[in-house]
Amino acid sequence: MSYRFRGTSLLNSVPVAAGMVCISMAAFAADINYHVTDTTHLPGGVKWDYLTYDAGSHHLFITHGDAVDVFDTEDKKIVGTIPDTNGVHGVALAMDIGRGFTSNGKAGTVTIFELSSLKPIGTVPTEKKPDAIVYDITTKRIFAANGESNSISVIDAVAGKNIGTIALDGKPEFEAVDGKGRLFVNLEDKNQMAVVDTRKLTVVANYNLASDCEEPSGLSIDTKKERLFASCHNQKMVVVDGNTGKIMSALPIGKGTDATIFDPGTHLAFSSNGDGTLTVIQDEGSGKYKIRQVVKTMRAARTMALDPVSHRIYLVAAEIDHVDQPTEQQPHPRPQLKEDTFTLITTAP
Repeated sequence: MSYRFRGTSLLNSVPVAAGMVCISMAAFAADINYHVTDTTHLPGGVKWDYLTYDAGSHHLFITHGDAVDVFDTEDKKIVGTIPDTNGVHGVALAMDIGRGFTSNGKAGTVTIFELSSLKPIGTVPTEKKPDAIVYDITTKRIFAANGESNSISVIDAVAGKNIGTIALDGKPEFEAVDGKGRLFVNLEDKNQMAVVDTRKLTVVANYNLASDCEEPSGLSIDTKKERLFASCHNQKMVVVDGNTGKIMSALPIGKGTDATIFDPGTHLAFSSNGDGTLTVIQDEGSGKYKIRQVVKTMRAARTMALDPVSHRIYLVAAEIDHVDQPTEQQPHPRPQLKEDTFTLITTAP
């Protein structure tokens, strides 16, 4: 958002303009009521994981089995595909250098591609099953969390080379960076959150979340206040102080969560839940949070992406065919999905 000042000095105008923006955003947030505005059938199979959004190009990157589909949210169509990303989980965007990066879980690699053309330009090896992936603009490094190696592979985003590995104390899930030299990563099997120095490539702290959070999955951050939003499989979202690890709030969410988002424009946090709900959480100030809304989406819609300009939330899902009976080997079987029912769900205020 940009502003032009006329008829007065810039120095005198800034406090007034800033105050007007704060009042305007507060009024906007107070009137927000999310609802599903569109559903779009997408081609291809019913495998997916993370979603990533590029507001500048209106491109939604949908990880889709062994490829990444690129969906234009304005034209409402697939405009490109990034191929040969075997078992792809996530996409990280380095806007300042015009590159994207995919974590290819089955291949044990990261694919580098050009944002302008969507063409692959390189491949970098990682350890086993790279899953969550994030770009740290402070160091211009990519951090790919390896789900079967309990580690993070570090890639120089400019050189396109693996420059190191960070050992973790547990299985990594989602990651978030604060833009100030720190990375946070959920350790799902330890009910912890690790804190990594992105310059020194060392773990500097492990926050214990076990009092309120079991199997932390989704993770996002309010970088201004240094607060983390972690969704947990005991149907809670915990708000964590990024500087101390203190749990500031624990709020109920839906079942089967796999992602969270924080929108700095509205000061709302979201949890996408596989039971077909989107939990909306509001920052009330003074470190207090409350449930603002629960939106019905679609069963299996467990991951999402945010358009920070329009404040739309995009989710994907597929229709459920049946759920197998639990067994000793699979006590919590995943639903079996119907072919040709892959769907993009748009929610908006």
